[in-house]
Amino acid sequence: MSATLLYRISAVVLLIFAVGHTMGFMTFKPASADALAVYQAMKSVHFDLSGSTRTYSALYTGFGLMVTAYLLFAAFLAWHLASLARTQPRAIGALAWAFVAVQLICLELSIRYFFLAPMLFSGAIVLLLAWAAWSIPKGSV
Repeated sequence: MSATLLYRISAVVLLIFAVGHTMGFMTFKPASADALAVYQAMKSVHFDLSGSTRTYSALYTGFGLMVTAYLLFAAFLAWHLASLARTQPRAIGALAWAFVAVQLICLELSIRYFFLAPMLFSGAIVLLLAWAAWSIPKGSV
């Protein structure tokens, strides 16, 4: 399989991951009474954060949306690398393996802190990006 196709597939998987992540955390409803109590406390307890009043829910939402932004950028980057792999593979350079390294860190974080769906998406993305980087003609990276 060509690096171009592998990067395109990676871009689509990253886009699906971004949509699923955003829908999942924005529509999350706790299942148990204890979890609901924590969720309500996150929304109702305010604290000062560098001169601004925030809630833990606001931080959770902000960080969640930052992850969405990163995933969308990563999808764009994978799509762009697909074009470069086809037309100018030497231009990709070390970025191919740096992208793999960042996604490998995301996989480790998914394993450590999350659940099966993000683990599977992260794992698939690592494999696709590593395969794409490996598929770039030798001497190009």
